[in-house]
Amino acid sequence: MRPQHLLTALLVIIIWGMNFVVIKIGLKGMPPLLLAALRFVFVAFPAIFFLARPKVPLKFLFAYAATISFGQFAFLFSAIAVGMPAGLASLVLQAQAFFTIALSALFFGDKLKAHHILGMLAASLGLLVLGGGSLHLSGSQLSIAGFALTLCAALSWASGNIISKKLGSVDMLNLVAWSALIPIIPFLLLSCAIDGAATVWTCLIHIRIEAILAVLYLSGAASLIGYTLWGKLLATLPTQVVAPLTLLVPIVGLSSAWLILDEALNSIQIIGAAIVMAGLLINVFGAKIYTFFRQSTPLQ
Repeated sequence: MRPQHLLTALLVIIIWGMNFVVIKIGLKGMPPLLLAALRFVFVAFPAIFFLARPKVPLKFLFAYAATISFGQFAFLFSAIAVGMPAGLASLVLQAQAFFTIALSALFFGDKLKAHHILGMLAASLGLLVLGGGSLHLSGSQLSIAGFALTLCAALSWASGNIISKKLGSVDMLNLVAWSALIPIIPFLLLSCAIDGAATVWTCLIHIRIEAILAVLYLSGAASLIGYTLWGKLLATLPTQVVAPLTLLVPIVGLSSAWLILDEALNSIQIIGAAIVMAGLLINVFGAKIYTFFRQSTPLQ
């Protein structure tokens, strides 16, 4: 990996890791589904005027938007709004890797390898520990609700990955921009139904500067810039070199939440987070670790 590739990867990791802190800040005084609607307004506009519509069937475009755009962020924003710590959200959301593997096995017949199963078991144990650790936070019911909603966001992301795999080779920036059109109206309607039209209107009229900056960051930096740079890395470097770098996102997420939001983990959550990270590492590097030890062990 050349220095410019490494710097690009680190920039994307920092942008995506900080994403969760920005969501937390943006949700202060802003309903979660309204914030999500505003995010996708500025992902779609003005980008769609400069980007061609992706050459994919409309049913798959809608399916991608329903899962990755609508489902993932409806659950994630709601999770953080009801008490899920931003740092832990960045980690729990990585369960999408395991959901993706399981769904690929179900729909495409991909074989589960031993390190995938071991990684899933380890991460599942870690998530159970994290769930138990949330009981020690104030407002435990909200924390558990946030934890469950974040898992739903991870499942939605994984479902979108399966649809993306079905699509094959496609320009991701064009797909992200055009699919952003689809969830805007559902987000606004649901926000009006849940929070009340008067509340939505008041929040739009008296929108805070923090919310404006959050929307600009979430749409411009996290979505358009992040996906564009990441797509270029995937096009330039082998997938097995680029993909593992996403393991650094929850590290940035946890660190930034601690520094900016003063989110401290209790001892149970630290153990759970460590087990989840171990599961992710096994999932990504398990085969290489096994091969290394097998080759380095002398035959008897």
